[in-house]
Amino acid sequence: PDVIIEAQFDDNDVEHGQDHLQDMLTDDIKKLSLDTGEKGEPKQDDGPKVNDPRLLPDEFLQRTAKVVYILEKKHSRAATGFIKLLADRNSELFKRCAMFSPVDHRVPRVYVPLADCPPDFVAKPEAYSQMLFICRIVDWKEDSNFASGQLCKSLGQAGEIEPESEGILMEYGVDFSDFSPEVLECLPQNLPWVISPGELAKRRDLR
Repeated sequence: PDVIIEAQFDDNDVEHGQDHLQDMLTDDIKKLSLDTGEKGEPKQDDGPKVNDPRLLPDEFLQRTAKVVYILEKKHSRAATGFIKLLADRNSELFKRCAMFSPVDHRVPRVYVPLADCPPDFVAKPEAYSQMLFICRIVDWKEDSNFASGQLCKSLGQAGEIEPESEGILMEYGVDFSDFSPEVLECLPQNLPWVISPGELAKRRDLR
């Protein structure tokens, strides 16, 4: 374990200056660094040297790895967030892209084309500072700190229930669109609908 030495000094130490204090600390560290046995003699260390990790047991090693391929994409690649102009107005990228900042900090920031942004976004970016957008990541190059994506749609004002809920559903890939006529035709058409006596006889009533 690490050793922390607390040095307390009085007026005499101040008179001798910091050099005296430093020498005293150095001597204490040298004494503590010797691992002595019962009789005060240095212990023989026959174990492996810790500066060679190949000689250490497996339980003392931290295994590392790197991702080489994605077998299955679990994430929907869609995220809710805000758009803003790039900080460097003199760069060539400023003329082509905007920055998308996801609300979920686990998702990286994304470059989105200015063509996907509202027409007056460059002239009035402050008007969209609290507007929620849905962005879908399409690529992330190895030499770039940010992903590339496309704006799908504008959800509305941040903080309101409907746009926030729609954003969460889209992020998790939940289909919340209306049922098709084919699905609705499978439902009972004669209303009000009641359970028939035959169905009640062969089912367990859990109401």
